[in-house]
Amino acid sequence: MYFFSFCVFAAVALGAVAEAVPTATLGFADPFVLLENGTYYAYGTYAGDGIAVAVSKDLKKWKLSKGRAAGGLALHKSDSYGNHSFWAPEVYKRDGKFVMLYSAEGHVCSAVADSPLGPFRQAEKKPLLERAGIDNSLFVDDAGRSWMVYVHFDRGNTIWLAELEKDWLHVKPGTARMLFRAEAPWEGNAITEGPFVVKIGKKYVLSYSGRAFWDPDYAVGYALADKPEGPWRKSASNPILRRFRGLRGTGHHSLFKDKDGKWRIVFHAHASPTTVGIRRTYIADLIVGGTPDAPELSVGGELIPCMLEQ
Repeated sequence: MYFFSFCVFAAVALGAVAEAVPTATLGFADPFVLLENGTYYAYGTYAGDGIAVAVSKDLKKWKLSKGRAAGGLALHKSDSYGNHSFWAPEVYKRDGKFVMLYSAEGHVCSAVADSPLGPFRQAEKKPLLERAGIDNSLFVDDAGRSWMVYVHFDRGNTIWLAELEKDWLHVKPGTARMLFRAEAPWEGNAITEGPFVVKIGKKYVLSYSGRAFWDPDYAVGYALADKPEGPWRKSASNPILRRFRGLRGTGHHSLFKDKDGKWRIVFHAHASPTTVGIRRTYIADLIVGGTPDAPELSVGGELIPCMLEQ
């Protein structure tokens, strides 16, 4: 029931107000930024028929690009499992190819292309896991093993981990395990989602969102671990991103390094103080402090609205 209600609400929030997005603002929810050959590529929850892509040279001015899949998208539903609910895409480069991880109809998926513009296609139009889930994200550990963090629906949203095969297109059987669920008051609503893992110093950092995306207090926190399997220890400083610079619904983010090697966080926020609407895309600095054994994260610096050029 929870998953059904979530899907119905998301369809209304993302589809019914599609015409209201300001033309000057990039309207990607659940955003991800890839830096490839001096160009930034952004992907996010945006299009009803698949996944769109935008490009930028400076992170401030963006253009919706002509993707190479049908309809000008980077991934079109005709090349993928599912007919709707294409959410939270991320793109990673491997052996000259680009692999997109994303959700479709409430199932985690992956697809491959020769270019960041697509067309991303599934050779087998099927999800990575039979069980419903969303928000899959990829990382490679120090031993060269590939992992996927993602969300299952279990009395709310819980964060899980599974090891991937080397092609990033299949899950190794028997490796899936739950990492944690919502417990702290700031997380609220039994929801933890949008997990993203990087290595900072000597620790693995799992940043994630708490509360529902329509909640004005939707926020981001993080946990640390010595190895992907955990145990993961949530930071006492959580949340590190909530109502940033007066914005509401700040969450479902990803982390990346810019052309200068500086850590950044890209996230979405509500369209206005009173409306979730088509969520808007913003970038800020991810500030890393502490020590290599105990990194401490915060968000600050310049708030960059991702503006669309005509």
